[in-house]
Amino acid sequence: MHKPLIFIGGGGHCKSVIEVAESAGYSILGILDMPENVGNEVLPDHRVIGTDDDISTYVDKAEFVITVGFIKNPAIRIKLFNKVIEVGGKLATIIASTAHVSKYATLGKGTVVMHHAFVNAGAQIGNNVIINTFVNIEHDAYIGSQCHISTGTMINGDCKIGKRVFIGSQSVLANGITIGDDIIVGAGSAVRKSISEKGIYAGNPAIIKVRTK
Repeated sequence: MHKPLIFIGGGGHCKSVIEVAESAGYSILGILDMPENVGNEVLPDHRVIGTDDDISTYVDKAEFVITVGFIKNPAIRIKLFNKVIEVGGKLATIIASTAHVSKYATLGKGTVVMHHAFVNAGAQIGNNVIINTFVNIEHDAYIGSQCHISTGTMINGDCKIGKRVFIGSQSVLANGITIGDDIIVGAGSAVRKSISEKGIYAGNPAIIKVRTK
């Protein structure tokens, strides 16, 4: 029997995770969001019941999921993840009913695997990672903590992805490449060789478009 969930973040990503969590048999106690949104419904019967200042109130009653999205910067997701840990909360790891995660793969705390995603044998996924809809993560791939692998992306076997990486929708990573920390790969990119310099990459083949610190 699953403990109820508290979601932290009430935007569009929250809506998607509500459906995923319910498909996996979880009940949702409520959502924590900005003060001005308290009392609002995110979806029918799913209401904002407080703010992140209330996390400690629910430590003994529920497990937590960070449902703030990550497009350009994971800083808010990381801050909220750490806040839950600091007050003794537990992060739930959720797998959609239509996803497949090999029994030989590992998932970190707070990671969410969305509908129709596939995580193959030997894959290792870090903490607080979003594995979005129709993502395919092949054998022995490694994905660091605080990443977002967007819809329809293909991570081929033996790839290694660092921390705080965003991979845009429908991107493809060739077998065995490495992506360093704090890198953004734009939607529809083909990453054919390893990349380590921080920045925004896009295209086929993916090349650096913007260098970041």
